[in-house]
Amino acid sequence: VQLQASGGGLVQPGGSLRLSCVVSGSIFRINDMNWYRQAPGKERELVATITKANITNYSDSVKGRFTISRDNAKKTVYLQMNSLKPEDTAVYRCNAECTVVQGTQLLTKVYWGRGTQVTVSS
Repeated sequence: VQLQASGGGLVQPGGSLRLSCVVSGSIFRINDMNWYRQAPGKERELVATITKANITNYSDSVKGRFTISRDNAKKTVYLQMNSLKPEDTAVYRCNAECTVVQGTQLLTKVYWGRGTQVTVSS
């Protein structure tokens, strides 16, 4: 199972970006999907979560500005980021809890993608 994130870049304050994260591999089911971020010198922060039932949750720092969504057919999770601020600058990473078939058993594990850099600066 691999996760590939894309969509990062340099944007001015007040601008928007849309991140995508595609899950590939032989997967029985994708459960929760999450976006995290980590800025230099700061701890990793959980930004947004979307469950298998499309229930979403956001950190207070992005609530009202970011929207997480998923397309199960495409095995993709998105993060629409609006009204970006310089403090949103960070490396953004996605993860997904996936259930895979191993022999005769189902195994559930969290998989991580590589990060994509988001820089908000004028």
